[in-house]
Amino acid sequence: MKSWTASWPCSRHVDLLINRRAAGSTRTPVVMKGELLLLSSVVFLLPVACGCPEECRCQASLNSVDCSRQGLAEIPPDLPPQTLTLHLQDNQIHQLSASAFRSVPQLTTLNLGNNSLSILAPGAFHGLQHLRVLNLTQNSLHSLESGLFHSLPQLRELDVSSNNISHLPTSLGERWENLTLFAVQQNQLQQLDRVLLESMSSVKLLFLKDNLWKCNCHLLGLKLWLEKFIYKGGVMDSVVCASPDTWKGKDLLKIPHELYQPCFSPSPDLESWQGQPLSPAQQAVLRPPKSHSVEEQDQSECELKPKPRPANLRRALVTVIIAGVLCGILCLMMLVATIYGCTYAAIAAHYREAPLAQTIEPAKTEGKELLDSPPA
Repeated sequence: MKSWTASWPCSRHVDLLINRRAAGSTRTPVVMKGELLLLSSVVFLLPVACGCPEECRCQASLNSVDCSRQGLAEIPPDLPPQTLTLHLQDNQIHQLSASAFRSVPQLTTLNLGNNSLSILAPGAFHGLQHLRVLNLTQNSLHSLESGLFHSLPQLRELDVSSNNISHLPTSLGERWENLTLFAVQQNQLQQLDRVLLESMSSVKLLFLKDNLWKCNCHLLGLKLWLEKFIYKGGVMDSVVCASPDTWKGKDLLKIPHELYQPCFSPSPDLESWQGQPLSPAQQAVLRPPKSHSVEEQDQSECELKPKPRPANLRRALVTVIIAGVLCGILCLMMLVATIYGCTYAAIAAHYREAPLAQTIEPAKTEGKELLDSPPA
């Protein structure tokens, strides 16, 4: 059902006709009746003339068009060019053709959530230079092509949650200096290249949970970027590992760096030999072992192999404190023993000197008396 408000720019024609009718009120009744009939016809046909689709509801005061829950299979072709907000959620749109929104170049908010989108043609969003919010949640997208959002320099919020996306390219367009929210939760992602995230220099909100994250060496770059992102004040949900079994259910950010094995990468010599004929000796050197295929070798290099758990800093600190306390107690006991021994020795020496002094004193007295007595 269609709804129209008279404040849409095209309503100026209605105001003009009303003013003319008021100015010509001195005309005959027949002429006035004809003008009234013409005016009512114009008002009735105005929505069609100004471009509000039959299936949509237009709000001129907000420059908003709501075409949600109408069972649409394609984008309405006659959208008002002044539209800033377009709601197309809860329909049955399967694909977007190139320049699908050419009729609404001023669009700032586009909601395509809960459709059946599986194909986004290159240039589907071409011409939307002012678009800031794009919602593509709850569709059937399996991948996003590189450069798909190249024509959206002002994009601030991109939500592609609840799809079947299993791969994201390293670039979806030019550097998104204005993008502040990026949501890809509830998809089939196993890896995410940090190069894509580094192109979002202003992102503040990041939603990555409920994917099939494979926590091997290829995800180490993402882990390092996320740690830096959180340190700078960014907000995110979580990255929970789905494989391998060693780390299933673990938070990526809580896995120590030491448990990541370096990924296999071709050596410079191998790259220099590409495109040149190899000698039998070189082929023998480069030939992989017969017992393992290249895929198995890459998998073995990338799987996280548990190593002896590194020493816990807190536990080591407690150990040092306990050892220090015990050492201090032992030293104190030795000091007490030393003081006790010295005191005992001093007391013993004092008691040994006292009887000797008592023996020597009478002897001196007798000798003095003998000297003082006169001879007989």
